Amino acid sequence: MKCEHCTRKECSKKTKTDDQENASVDVPSPAQENGEKGEFHKLADAKIFLSDCLACDSCVSAEEGIQVSQQNAKDFFQVLNLNKKCDTSEHKVLAVSLCPQSLPYFAAKFSLSVTDASRRLCGFLKSLGVHYVFDTTIAADFSILESQKEFVRRFRQHNEEEPALPMLTSACPGWVRYAERVLGHPVTPHLCTAKSPQQIMGSLVKDYFARRQNLSPDKIFHVIVAPCYDKKLEALQEDVLTASRGSRGTDCVLTSGEIAQMMEQSDVSVREAALDTLFGDVKEEELRRHDGAGSDGYLAHIFRHAAKELFNEDVGEVTYRALRNKDFQEVTLEKSGEVLLRFAAAYGFRNIQNVVLKLKKGKFPYHFVEVLACAGGCLNGRGQAQTADGRTDKALLQKMKGIYADIPVQLPEASTHVQELYQEWLDGTDSPVSRKPCILRTRAQGSPLTAETSSGEDRGDWEAGLSAA
Repeated sequence: MKCEHCTRKECSKKTKTDDQENASVDVPSPAQENGEKGEFHKLADAKIFLSDCLACDSCVSAEEGIQVSQQNAKDFFQVLNLNKKCDTSEHKVLAVSLCPQSLPYFAAKFSLSVTDASRRLCGFLKSLGVHYVFDTTIAADFSILESQKEFVRRFRQHNEEEPALPMLTSACPGWVRYAERVLGHPVTPHLCTAKSPQQIMGSLVKDYFARRQNLSPDKIFHVIVAPCYDKKLEALQEDVLTASRGSRGTDCVLTSGEIAQMMEQSDVSVREAALDTLFGDVKEEELRRHDGAGSDGYLAHIFRHAAKELFNEDVGEVTYRALRNKDFQEVTLEKSGEVLLRFAAAYGFRNIQNVVLKLKKGKFPYHFVEVLACAGGCLNGRGQAQTADGRTDKALLQKMKGIYADIPVQLPEASTHVQELYQEWLDGTDSPVSRKPCILRTRAQGSPLTAETSSGEDRGDWEAGLSAA
């Protein structure tokens, strides 16, 4: 089976048996324990195969493979079932956080507005026994703001002897996993050290929210609903652990498609409900997004901030120029014929290969690159908008793009909740607490290709793949 992101002529998965490649763990579902056989409950037995993940097995250890296969609806239903059966002292508080790129999928699939889709989804999850349903947009606010500060710092510190640029985004777990496990140096020093929205949301739920609710972090079972399978791998990373007694920030990741299947097969009565906030507000807030066509828009937000902070230039609408293809675009800030900033967006693995090749050759003209493993961005994640045979549902994806584009854009700097959290949770925007690696920052722990991860022959094939891209 050919791995989508493999850069070699022959995928290393070929050495595995189908059973090994598609390893999954059979755990009795609540339905089986109760003797029920409804279609909805059978979904708890669904297997999530490693072949569904964007990262090839050069990036995934055997142990991680087993853990990924366990991240499915069974885990979720087991907690729901235990909450109904066991002593209350053993109960978990179930919190679900929704990625903003997932909501357009539910809206398009069920022919709803994005607001109605969020209310139906929230109501459905609460009808199952979920206690809180959050929006991860606030976590993306933090990630973008921290990335903005880091870019400005790198730009000012950059020199030929110790190059701090280009800065490469670190929000896409498929790309980061590939960079850390396969590419290593000289790529990993260029990865932004700001944590991803999923990682920051884990800290918010297991640290800030837990303390507000007087809960121990291990009493919260935190689920992320995301558009891609790589988020499951991200949840396994050790550096996702929060500062609070070693509790993992995200306990389980379910894709939008997995949740949609559950909704379609469910016969439970659903009463629509508004999304919750980390602050306990009962007032429903307007859904908002960041300035990206199919992602969180790191490029646009960092570009505007850098133009103002470094050159005192106010940038309104960001103008993209497609280069090799629609998934490789360039943005420049020019003054008096001089290019002050040159940014790029590289989506999809072929474009990533070209970025890496130029970086390795030292012929890299960009100060910043927004890198995403999925062509088309996060909306096109393989965990949603897929046909039965595993292909992209292009008609549904087109609807999703229109729905996402209609969601109002808000600058991260304009979020009053984020500013409140910086003060209340982190003692300020640039405090020692905010700079701790376990809260908003991490550092890539990459290493070069070794004999353990790749043979010399494979390394040559990998380089050949770059040259052919």
